[in-house]
This record gives sequence, C-alpha cells and structure tokens, in this order.
Amino acid sequence: MVALTAEKQDRKLLSRIAAGDGHGENSAYFDGWKAYEENSFHPIDRPDGVIQMGLAENQLCGDLMRKWVLEHPEASICTPEGVDQFSDIAIFQDYHGLPEFRQAVAKFMEKTRNNKVKFDPDRIVMSGGATGAHETVAFCLANPGDGFLVPTPYYPGFDRDLRWRTGVNLVPVTCHSSNGFKITVEDLEAAYENANIPVKGLLITNPSNPLGTTLDRDCLKSLVNFTNDKGIHLIADEIYAATTFGQSEFISVAEVIEEIPDCNRDLIHIVYSLSKDMGLPGLRVGIIYSYNNRVVNIARKMSSFGLVSTQTQHLIANMLSDEDFVDQFLRESKLRLAARHAELTIGLDGLGIGWLKAGAGLFIWMDLRNLLKTATFESETELWRVIVHKVKLNVSPGGSCHCHEPGWFRVCFANMDHKTMETALERIKVFTSQLEEESLNRTKPMAKKKKCWQSSLRLSFKDTRRFEDGFFSPHSPVSPSPLLRAQT
Repeated sequence: MVALTAEKQDRKLLSRIAAGDGHGENSAYFDGWKAYEENSFHPIDRPDGVIQMGLAENQLCGDLMRKWVLEHPEASICTPEGVDQFSDIAIFQDYHGLPEFRQAVAKFMEKTRNNKVKFDPDRIVMSGGATGAHETVAFCLANPGDGFLVPTPYYPGFDRDLRWRTGVNLVPVTCHSSNGFKITVEDLEAAYENANIPVKGLLITNPSNPLGTTLDRDCLKSLVNFTNDKGIHLIADEIYAATTFGQSEFISVAEVIEEIPDCNRDLIHIVYSLSKDMGLPGLRVGIIYSYNNRVVNIARKMSSFGLVSTQTQHLIANMLSDEDFVDQFLRESKLRLAARHAELTIGLDGLGIGWLKAGAGLFIWMDLRNLLKTATFESETELWRVIVHKVKLNVSPGGSCHCHEPGWFRVCFANMDHKTMETALERIKVFTSQLEEESLNRTKPMAKKKKCWQSSLRLSFKDTRRFEDGFFSPHSPVSPSPLLRAQT
C-alpha cells in the first residue's frame, strides 16, 4: 500500500521519464548484475560468490596500459612532469574537442580498420561513451514514436540507450540460428513492412554483441543498399572493431561505401568508443562519426550535455599518438583474446556444451537449448536463475537480448584473470556432472523424472581436487592456452 502511494506521488511530482520504468532495469540482464553486486566473487573473502560473466570488458591488457602510464607521466596534467600544461587544459574548452584528440582518434580508427579507410578529424564528435553517442544519434535522426530496425539478438542496453529519453522504438529483425543468426534482406524487408510505425533507420553492431560474429563484405553491401533504397539511415556500432582474433576479419561500413557507386553517404553514421578495443570504459570516450554535415553539426551541439573531459582528451591524445605502443597493444590484445577464447571454448567443448562459432568480441554465445525442460522462455529463465543463484555465474540469457529462440546465453570472458576463469569452468563442470548423474538416475526404475537443476540443486565449490583433475591442470587432457603458459 505504501509502495502504491509512493508511486502515485511520483506520477504527480515527477516527469513521465523519472516516474516510469523506461530505463529497462526490469530485464534479466540487469537482474544478473544485481545478484553479482550483492555477492560478488572474491577468491579469499567470498569464494562462493557470483562470478561476473555478464560484463563485456577487456581487462586482459591492463598491464600494458599501466606500464605506458608509468612511463609517460607527462601525459597527465596532475603530475610534476605534466603540470605545466595544467592551465591550458583545465580552462574552458568548446564542444569541438582538442584538435590533437580528434586527430589521434581519427588515426586510431584508421589503424583498427587496417588503414583501408580515412577518417576526417573534423567529423569526429565526442560523447560520454557509446551510450551517449547512441542516444545523440537517435535524437538527431528520429522523432518520438519513430523506429529503428535492430537485428536480433542485440545488446540489451540498446533498450535503454536509444529508447528511454528519446521516445524512439526499436523494431526487432528476427534472425535465426539455422544460418548462424545472419542478417538477410528478406528478414529486413519483413520487419520493415510489418513495423506499423515510421522506420527511420537500421542499427547494426559489427562485430556483433552478443554473437561475436563479423559481417562480411557482401552482407554489408546489402545493408547499405537496403537502407539507401528505403531512404533510411544506417547506424553502424563498431565499438568492437579491434577485438577480432584468429581468422576473423572486421570490415567497416566506411570501407564498403567506397565500393558502392552513388551511395547516399548522408545516411551513413558510425558509433565508436575506446571502451572495448582499449579496455577504457571508465574514461567514457564515445565517438560519433557521420558523413552527414547537418548531423555532425547538431550532434556536436548536443555533445555539450556529455563531453569527454579535457584531461581525458589530453591523456588519450598522447597515448594514441604513440604508434609503437598502439601497434604493440593491438597486436597483444588479439593474442590474449584468442587465448582466453580458446581457454573457455575448449573447456566447454570438453563438457559437450555448444557455442556459436565466432572470432570477435569479448564473449561467446553459448547454446544450452538441450538443457531446457521445454523450448520456452519461461524454461530459459528458470535455468538462468539456477545458473546465477546456484551455480553462481552471472551470464545473460538470450531472452534479454531479444533472441527469439530460447536457450542461448551470452558469456563474457575477458573481464577476469585466469584463476577466476578456471573457477568458472570448474563450476560449470560440477553443474554438468550433476546433470549427467541425474540423467543416469532417470534411467533407473522408480526414479523421479525431474531436472537436477530444480530447487533441490546443491553445488559445492570447495572440492580440494579442483586443480588436480580440473581444467588445464598438469594432468588435464586439455593443453593450457598460450595465455596460461605466459602467466605461470
């Protein structure tokens, strides 16, 4: 009763945005984060805590970043070596950003796209992370009630980033596991025709979050042609551009439009950031790169609500201008991502757990469809609750990513050290072992027919044999990854 009264008061005293739940925190994606925050894993203090596998963050090269900062104290205005520039940097700066910052970012964007395209520093618009960049683009391109096509599955945060304050709708484009969730023109046409609202654009993520896949040249060309033919915008989220590894290749929309005669570039926009490729989400460096002059002008004015601090711009300009460091960082990052990806996927392969074959991003798309009691999202949610609250792994269920097929889960692997990853794999091993035991019991006469992950499930993570017969031990049939060898 008290809660209802408070809710009524909110409606009277606050705006619709403030009183509503448009932020989207009623999603399982955010619920998993809450479970982690309430009981986060620590190897000593909370060994039975929840391991965070719902955070797409690249912490594998933090040592390289720290080394550079220690070797270049002049890059900070808060050190004796850099304090002489304090007055120039700390004074008011307009929303264009420091010229050296925009030049360094443009050059870095070229490098992460194998120097196959050029970016004009004057088209660089800064924002408070990719979140702010996406919202600014939405404000520039659409009115409240308009829609953007978004292929599924997609990053759950888009529901907040693009919709909450703008009033814009997201129109799912259903993609299918039968073809690896590839985007097809047929699926785009179906979503466009059935939208029932004005469609202003198509938003793609390349490399994909949550799939970890990349779009090939032919697919990108078909998307550019589709949006050009419809006269709608194409927004390419390329924040994972430098996270490819192995044989995977990233191709930017900026490269593809060079190959399409008469492409209307006024409809092409790129969102980028340094959060994933450089592992710097806390610095909130987001970028809008638009080929539309009017969008550049308006987005720059809007950016005054979420600028990157000049101290951060100064640091980033110095860091990205160090070409030797950038080359080493990008090269080493790919190697470490590949090693960690192999560590996780080889472990899952050994347990008979499937995953979508991909070679980019900071996560895998894990297939647990065979563990569902029924092929429903209710069953997926039930399994997810067991994984979060009993197995103590925060993974993101496919339903929160708007996947139309229940049983898929996004699992992040680059935000933890090796020991934590090994602990996570051991927990999965214990869980699947209990599933196998229950399966055997079900074949016995009079056995109760129920999934072992129902409410009676009890897991213990204190087994002293953990590293003797577990993953990547000296006696394991699976050889340790190159990253493990480098750390031990």
